[in-house]
Amino acid sequence: MKKKVVRFDFWLNPAFDTHLRSIPEIDLAVCRHGDDDARNLDAFRDAHIYHICAARDEVPSQWWVTDALLAHCPDLLCVSSSGAGYDPIDVEACTRRGVLVVNQSGCNADSVAEHALGLMLSVKHRIAESDRVMRAAAYTTREDLMGNEIRGLTVGLIGLGNIGRRVALLAKAFGMRVLASDPYLSEDEITRRGAIPVSLDALLAQSDIVSVHCPRTPETLNMLAADQFRSMKQGAVFISTARGGIHDEASLAQALRDGHLSGAGLDVWTVEPPARDNPLLMLPNVTATYHTAGVTHEARRNAATMAAEQIEMMLRGERAPRIVNPDVWPVFQERHRQLFQPV
Repeated sequence: MKKKVVRFDFWLNPAFDTHLRSIPEIDLAVCRHGDDDARNLDAFRDAHIYHICAARDEVPSQWWVTDALLAHCPDLLCVSSSGAGYDPIDVEACTRRGVLVVNQSGCNADSVAEHALGLMLSVKHRIAESDRVMRAAAYTTREDLMGNEIRGLTVGLIGLGNIGRRVALLAKAFGMRVLASDPYLSEDEITRRGAIPVSLDALLAQSDIVSVHCPRTPETLNMLAADQFRSMKQGAVFISTARGGIHDEASLAQALRDGHLSGAGLDVWTVEPPARDNPLLMLPNVTATYHTAGVTHEARRNAATMAAEQIEMMLRGERAPRIVNPDVWPVFQERHRQLFQPV
């Protein structure tokens, strides 16, 4: 019996298709978003793995992993996210139905961490502002664009996973003091990862730069809103390369307009791409990027290779190294046995 992997035709490093198509017992089906939904659904009816784009706004909503879609996929064993995030996947629905969810956590850690430092430098050194002045030939004096060094500043990291710990290392190389808040890590582990453990409230109050590196979950949705921005230091900078929706955009824009915060560097948005009239895009002290922190050649190659290798392991019945809902693993094993090793 062939083991079927299905994905849509979103851009994916060729390493993914090349690896899976080199394995005789795996059948890879690439559907097209432009095709009729009924035709695409036929490809899902006997699929064992669904490899989905991690960016929710790049996936038509009917192909998000929901109860409704899962109901049409009786043999689906696993949903594999193309990246570290898994916004288009209803993990609870998958867990109820015994469907494993895996991601590619760590695939883009270096890329995102470097981007986060780049945003910090852009905001504090006013690099993007200077670029806009030059392109508009709106010169006054160089002192009007005077910035600040980041050496000696305190950076607070919300989340200290694969990306956060890399940011901590880079920040220390720039001579910064690093705080971190992560409810899933002990104080000793946070210390081992290169940061000073503090509560979220203390982090917001003490940091010159707050940088977000946690996943978007029901617990973190709108975690940073008006009260949190008000509790940050006067003149502090806010950075996010995590996920849109963790911070409230209207509240952040207000804190910047009021002058309480001095700038922001944002790679993620509640709606991607954000509307042209998004208030944050109107502010000169905001450096904005288009969810490109993890979009490097290196990170995309890593993600594709990791995903293909992980799928191959699971279809052999071996435990996946990056499981989002680990309680489902025994169910996966039993369903895998029933499908591929029938008595």
